[in-house]
Amino acid sequence: MIKMTPVEVYKTYVSLKNHFTKLDYDYIKYNGKVRASESSFYKRKDRFWFEKLSRQKKDEEIVNFFISNFALIDDPQQVWIGEIIKNGEDNYKEWQKRIQSLSYFFREEIETTFLNENFDNVFYISGSKHPKILKLFLSKKVSLETLIILDKILGYKNNFDAKLKDPIWELVSNKIHKYSPFLNIDISKYKEILKQAVIPK
Repeated sequence: MIKMTPVEVYKTYVSLKNHFTKLDYDYIKYNGKVRASESSFYKRKDRFWFEKLSRQKKDEEIVNFFISNFALIDDPQQVWIGEIIKNGEDNYKEWQKRIQSLSYFFREEIETTFLNENFDNVFYISGSKHPKILKLFLSKKVSLETLIILDKILGYKNNFDAKLKDPIWELVSNKIHKYSPFLNIDISKYKEILKQAVIPK
Protein backbone atom coordinates (compact mmCIF):
# COMPACT_ATOMS: atom_id res chain seq x y z
CA MET A 1 0.00 0.00 0.00
CA ILE A 2 1.33 3.44 -1.01
CA LYS A 3 0.97 5.92 1.83
CA MET A 4 0.88 9.70 1.70
CA THR A 5 4.29 11.29 1.91
CA PRO A 6 4.79 14.09 4.46
CA VAL A 7 4.59 16.58 1.56
CA GLU A 8 1.24 15.12 0.49
CA VAL A 9 -0.03 15.34 4.08
CA TYR A 10 1.05 18.99 4.08
CA LYS A 11 -0.81 19.66 0.81
CA THR A 12 -3.90 17.90 2.18
CA TYR A 13 -3.72 20.11 5.27
CA VAL A 14 -3.39 23.30 3.19
CA SER A 15 -6.22 22.35 0.82
CA LEU A 16 -8.65 21.45 3.64
CA LYS A 17 -7.68 24.54 5.64
CA ASN A 18 -8.34 26.62 2.52
CA HIS A 19 -11.68 24.87 2.08
CA PHE A 20 -12.85 25.73 5.60
CA THR A 21 -11.44 29.28 5.68
CA LYS A 22 -11.69 30.67 2.13
CA LEU A 23 -14.99 31.40 0.41
CA ASP A 24 -13.59 30.85 -3.10
CA TYR A 25 -11.86 27.50 -2.50
CA ASP A 26 -13.71 24.19 -2.76
CA TYR A 27 -11.73 21.06 -1.82
CA ILE A 28 -14.06 18.75 -3.71
CA LYS A 29 -14.32 20.93 -6.85
CA TYR A 30 -10.52 21.31 -7.09
CA ASN A 31 -9.88 17.72 -5.99
CA GLY A 32 -7.67 18.95 -3.16
CA LYS A 33 -5.20 20.65 -5.50
CA VAL A 34 -3.31 23.65 -4.12
CA ARG A 35 -0.28 25.69 -5.09
CA ALA A 36 1.70 24.55 -2.05
CA SER A 37 5.06 23.26 -3.26
CA GLU A 38 7.55 20.71 -2.03
CA SER A 39 10.15 23.45 -1.60
CA SER A 40 7.79 25.47 0.61
CA PHE A 41 7.20 22.37 2.73
CA TYR A 42 10.92 21.84 3.40
CA LYS A 43 11.25 25.48 4.46
CA ARG A 44 8.66 24.99 7.21
CA LYS A 45 9.97 24.65 10.74
CA ASP A 46 6.88 22.63 11.67
CA ARG A 47 7.21 19.94 8.99
CA PHE A 48 7.90 17.40 11.75
CA TRP A 49 4.15 17.31 12.48
CA PHE A 50 3.30 16.32 8.92
CA GLU A 51 5.99 13.65 8.98
CA LYS A 52 4.54 12.31 12.23
CA LEU A 53 1.00 12.21 10.86
CA SER A 54 2.10 10.42 7.68
CA ARG A 55 3.58 7.64 9.83
CA GLN A 56 0.66 7.37 12.24
CA LYS A 57 -2.40 7.33 9.98
CA LYS A 58 -3.71 5.85 6.77
CA ASP A 59 -4.53 8.19 3.89
CA GLU A 60 -8.30 8.26 4.48
CA GLU A 61 -7.74 8.76 8.20
CA ILE A 62 -5.53 11.78 7.49
CA VAL A 63 -8.25 13.43 5.37
CA ASN A 64 -10.93 12.71 7.98
CA PHE A 65 -8.65 13.82 10.80
CA PHE A 66 -8.32 17.26 9.21
CA ILE A 67 -12.02 17.48 8.28
CA SER A 68 -13.14 16.60 11.80
CA ASN A 69 -10.84 19.21 13.34
CA PHE A 70 -11.49 22.05 10.92
CA ALA A 71 -15.24 21.47 11.31
CA LEU A 72 -15.03 21.65 15.12
CA ILE A 73 -12.40 24.36 15.69
CA ASP A 74 -13.95 27.78 16.32
CA ASP A 75 -11.55 29.65 14.05
CA PRO A 76 -9.64 27.33 11.67
CA GLN A 77 -7.80 30.34 10.22
CA GLN A 78 -5.88 30.91 13.45
CA VAL A 79 -5.05 27.32 14.36
CA TRP A 80 -1.49 25.93 14.07
CA ILE A 81 -0.77 22.45 12.69
CA GLY A 82 1.11 21.42 15.85
CA GLU A 83 -1.91 22.33 17.95
CA ILE A 84 -4.21 20.25 15.70
CA ILE A 85 -1.99 17.18 15.83
CA LYS A 86 -1.26 17.44 19.57
CA ASN A 87 -4.86 18.11 20.63
CA GLY A 88 -6.93 16.98 17.66
CA GLU A 89 -7.09 13.26 18.35
CA ASP A 90 -9.97 13.72 20.80
CA ASN A 91 -11.91 15.70 18.18
CA TYR A 92 -11.24 12.98 15.62
CA LYS A 93 -12.36 10.14 17.90
CA GLU A 94 -15.49 12.03 18.91
CA TRP A 95 -16.23 12.72 15.24
CA GLN A 96 -15.74 9.04 14.34
CA LYS A 97 -18.16 8.03 17.08
CA ARG A 98 -20.82 10.48 15.84
CA ILE A 99 -20.45 9.56 12.17
CA GLN A 100 -20.61 5.82 12.86
CA SER A 101 -23.85 6.26 14.83
CA LEU A 102 -25.15 9.42 13.18
CA SER A 103 -28.82 8.43 13.04
CA TYR A 104 -28.75 7.57 16.75
CA PHE A 105 -27.14 10.90 17.72
CA PHE A 106 -29.51 12.81 15.41
CA ARG A 107 -32.56 11.15 16.96
CA GLU A 108 -31.31 11.84 20.50
CA GLU A 109 -30.62 15.50 19.78
CA ILE A 110 -33.88 16.03 17.92
CA GLU A 111 -36.00 14.42 20.64
CA THR A 112 -34.34 16.65 23.25
CA THR A 113 -34.66 19.76 21.07
CA PHE A 114 -38.36 19.40 20.36
CA LEU A 115 -39.44 18.03 23.73
CA ASN A 116 -42.37 20.20 24.86
CA GLU A 117 -41.42 22.74 22.20
CA ASN A 118 -43.39 24.10 19.25
CA PHE A 119 -41.60 23.09 16.04
CA ASP A 120 -41.58 26.56 14.46
CA ASN A 121 -40.38 28.20 17.68
CA VAL A 122 -37.09 26.29 17.45
CA PHE A 123 -36.26 28.20 14.25
CA TYR A 124 -38.00 31.50 15.08
CA ILE A 125 -35.87 34.65 14.94
CA SER A 126 -36.99 37.59 17.05
CA GLY A 127 -35.16 40.71 15.92
CA SER A 128 -31.45 40.05 16.15
CA LYS A 129 -31.78 37.37 18.83
CA HIS A 130 -30.42 33.91 18.07
CA PRO A 131 -33.06 31.22 17.49
CA LYS A 132 -33.22 28.28 19.87
CA ILE A 133 -31.58 25.82 17.44
CA LEU A 134 -28.50 28.06 17.21
CA LYS A 135 -28.35 28.54 21.00
CA LEU A 136 -28.45 24.76 21.43
CA PHE A 137 -25.56 24.38 19.00
CA LEU A 138 -23.50 27.08 20.73
CA SER A 139 -24.08 25.36 24.08
CA LYS A 140 -22.98 22.04 22.50
CA LYS A 141 -26.37 20.38 22.97
CA VAL A 142 -26.82 20.03 19.21
CA SER A 143 -24.01 18.96 16.87
CA LEU A 144 -22.94 20.55 13.60
CA GLU A 145 -24.07 17.38 11.84
CA THR A 146 -27.61 17.84 13.18
CA LEU A 147 -27.64 21.47 12.00
CA ILE A 148 -26.62 20.31 8.53
CA ILE A 149 -29.16 17.48 8.38
CA LEU A 150 -31.94 19.83 9.47
CA ASP A 151 -30.91 22.32 6.79
CA LYS A 152 -30.90 19.58 4.14
CA ILE A 153 -34.45 18.70 5.19
CA LEU A 154 -35.89 22.15 5.99
CA GLY A 155 -33.65 24.66 4.20
CA TYR A 156 -33.65 27.07 7.15
CA LYS A 157 -30.10 28.38 6.57
CA ASN A 158 -31.03 30.84 3.80
CA ASN A 159 -33.60 32.47 6.09
CA PHE A 160 -31.07 32.72 8.91
CA ASP A 161 -28.48 34.19 6.52
CA ALA A 162 -30.96 36.89 5.49
CA LYS A 163 -32.02 37.82 9.03
CA LEU A 164 -28.96 37.25 11.23
CA LYS A 165 -26.15 39.71 10.57
CA ASP A 166 -23.70 38.91 13.33
CA PRO A 167 -20.23 37.29 13.39
CA ILE A 168 -21.36 34.28 15.42
CA TRP A 169 -23.99 33.15 12.93
CA GLU A 170 -21.71 33.98 9.98
CA LEU A 171 -19.09 31.61 11.41
CA VAL A 172 -21.66 28.84 11.98
CA SER A 173 -23.23 29.42 8.56
CA ASN A 174 -19.83 29.05 6.91
CA LYS A 175 -19.19 25.82 8.85
CA ILE A 176 -22.52 24.41 7.65
CA HIS A 177 -21.73 25.42 4.06
CA LYS A 178 -18.17 24.06 4.09
CA TYR A 179 -18.74 20.84 6.05
CA SER A 180 -22.01 19.83 4.35
CA PRO A 181 -20.39 18.32 1.19
CA PHE A 182 -18.48 15.82 3.34
CA LEU A 183 -21.65 14.58 5.05
CA ASN A 184 -23.32 12.01 2.80
CA ILE A 185 -26.69 11.13 4.25
CA ASP A 186 -29.94 9.48 3.19
CA ILE A 187 -32.34 12.45 3.44
CA SER A 188 -35.47 10.31 3.39
CA LYS A 189 -34.19 8.30 6.37
CA TYR A 190 -33.57 11.44 8.42
CA LYS A 191 -36.87 12.99 7.38
CA GLU A 192 -38.59 9.96 8.89
CA ILE A 193 -36.56 10.25 12.10
CA LEU A 194 -37.51 13.94 12.35
CA LYS A 195 -41.17 13.19 11.68
CA GLN A 196 -41.27 10.51 14.37
CA ALA A 197 -39.61 12.84 16.86
CA VAL A 198 -41.87 15.85 16.40
CA ILE A 199 -45.27 14.31 15.72
CA PRO A 200 -47.09 13.61 19.00
CA LYS A 201 -47.38 9.89 19.76
